[in-house]
Amino acid sequence: MSMTDPLLSVEDIVVDFQTRAGKARVLDHVSLEVESGEILGIVGESGCGKSMTALSIMGLVPDPPGRVTSGSIRLDGVELVGMDHERLRRIRGKDIGMIFQEPMSSLNPVFTVGEQIAESVRLHENASPRAAMDRAIAMLRAVEIPEAELRARAYPHQLSGGMRQRVMIAIALACRPRVLIADEPTTALDTTVQAQIFDLLQDLQSDMGTAIILITHDMGAIAELADTVAVMYAGRVVEKGTVETVLSSPQHPYTQGLITCVPHLEPDPPAERSELMEIPGVVPALTDLGRGCAFAPRCRATIDRCGVEKPALLPSEDAHLTACWVAQGGAQR
Repeated sequence: MSMTDPLLSVEDIVVDFQTRAGKARVLDHVSLEVESGEILGIVGESGCGKSMTALSIMGLVPDPPGRVTSGSIRLDGVELVGMDHERLRRIRGKDIGMIFQEPMSSLNPVFTVGEQIAESVRLHENASPRAAMDRAIAMLRAVEIPEAELRARAYPHQLSGGMRQRVMIAIALACRPRVLIADEPTTALDTTVQAQIFDLLQDLQSDMGTAIILITHDMGAIAELADTVAVMYAGRVVEKGTVETVLSSPQHPYTQGLITCVPHLEPDPPAERSELMEIPGVVPALTDLGRGCAFAPRCRATIDRCGVEKPALLPSEDAHLTACWVAQGGAQR
């Protein structure tokens, strides 16, 4: 790997699913990259391809019906697409960890949480059962679970939702991976616990230097945690750049809509409070996207070209990329 190569690079990944309604292009030439110690946020509504991007990186696209049709995913310059399953298993958990959305469906109900953390250490580091359990207890302390020795002997149903999510983080970080994918890590948690989980991720990322890919629909979380952000819609990245640039000067109408959908609390409300905006419509079916921009039916600023030609992801300023004909100057070719 050269000095300028990112730690993880995703280039032009295409994922197709065969469905009863025909072929669905779930990911359409998605490109991302993340450096060591960086937090990349991926944001968008449900069904936009965020979780499928994570599964593609992990080599977990269900086949059948899904398949990575083309593209490249490289970790430290090593190609992951097409790698045999045994090599990928050695990379998962050790080099790339993942926090899944719902801990109760991801944790095994018949094993203690300590055993589930220790299993990863035994498999990837050939540790003895005692050493693996010591690491498990240390990880429970690291994710700020009180009475770690006692909690290690607990089963998932004996823990609160917030504690189960902390256990998932402990499992993902047990082997000190270089990349951590956090897929909606605060789903179904109350606001206070969400804030604690986000603070924990920041602290662990700072202490361990792990690169984090944070998948969320919450623009507030992106603003608080991420360094760079990719906005996804209908399987494509439609805007990408630093968080400061994208949030302060969003170019794509979809990004603008996501930002205006976030409510703001004001200590001194103005005499006329503006209504909370919404994005009309829903994410379209991936089997029937048409030739043009997938967001065009929901967009307030379309031109004729939007309905007939798909916009490419092009720079608008510096490293700020946008896939929008209007943002790129209208109908000029």
